[in-house]
Amino acid sequence: MKKKVLGALLSVAMVATLLVGCGGDAAPATTEASAATGGKKVGVAMPTQSSERWINDGDNMKKRLEELGYEVDLQYAEDDVQMQVSQIENMIASGVNCLVIASIDSGALVNVEAQAKEAGIPIIAYDRLLMDTDAVSYYATFDNKGVGTAIGKYIEEKKDLANTSETFTIEFFMGSPDDNNAHMLYDGLMEVLQPYLDNGTLICKSGRTSFDDTCILRWSQETAQQNCENYLTGFYADEDLDICATAFDGFAYGCKAALEGAGYTEANWPLITGQDAELMATKNIISGKQTMSIYKDTRLLAEKCVTMVQAVLEGAEPEINDTEQYNNGKIVVPSYLCTPVAVDKDNYEEIIVKGGYYTAEQLAE
Repeated sequence: MKKKVLGALLSVAMVATLLVGCGGDAAPATTEASAATGGKKVGVAMPTQSSERWINDGDNMKKRLEELGYEVDLQYAEDDVQMQVSQIENMIASGVNCLVIASIDSGALVNVEAQAKEAGIPIIAYDRLLMDTDAVSYYATFDNKGVGTAIGKYIEEKKDLANTSETFTIEFFMGSPDDNNAHMLYDGLMEVLQPYLDNGTLICKSGRTSFDDTCILRWSQETAQQNCENYLTGFYADEDLDICATAFDGFAYGCKAALEGAGYTEANWPLITGQDAELMATKNIISGKQTMSIYKDTRLLAEKCVTMVQAVLEGAEPEINDTEQYNNGKIVVPSYLCTPVAVDKDNYEEIIVKGGYYTAEQLAE
């Protein structure tokens, strides 16, 4: 009998606790942060976990949003376009209050973005511009043309292209044709390097210098390796390749494998560029197997995107520093651009290690 009474009392206590959490007179059970955000939910759609940088982006954003009290639905689509469409549809159906989308193929998302707009859900494009839609509110990214410019200037300076009487061979490995960032990176790169191709200081023996000829669908490392192997076999049997101008660390890994397979050594190892300063890329920079990468602090980008989400959900205006550059075919999307930084063997400790992005222990493993 006493057990039944005790059980009843415990049940009453539990109900009272639940009622308090729903807004009774006693102290609320929810955290102050969650109460401040009204329990709002943010859907974060990321492209893939096959690249370290997207894992970091997703983790950083989820952590920061949850610290502010938002519920977060973080999904990765593993570069499957239809999976990403389904994930976003499910987020809309679940009642998210805001969507953050890093697209795989933005052209395939137009209809689901329209559904979000119809439901009154604001969309923030993350690092990849959402094309051909008026449903996107803001865009958080790095200066994508600036990334290409930084890679081009690095090559220009390291090979002293403006002053040298030497010639250098070069091959290009550019990003996915369905990613607007890839086009902008290419434009920035070629603004720097095209004059040297025109005057013969740079020689591309494959003749593949246009974006259409050098782009690699879905940023595939395997395709980059195959392309590099084909170039080495077809055009560089009797002459060394001096520069691999790649737009992504994954491409640099592919080129590294192809070059090792072709018998390149430290004595004739080419200059290899990259983007994202992934952990493996940074280790390769230290060992000399990759020359440089573009460091993009995903903590900073995630933070900027989080402030956009917070502003949108609170009815405020987020910080914007570009209102001209990102025309998606329907509208010019107000954007915040973070600054990319070139890192190599000379400055990685100052920028990456002292900046707390990687530890010396991680790089030594």
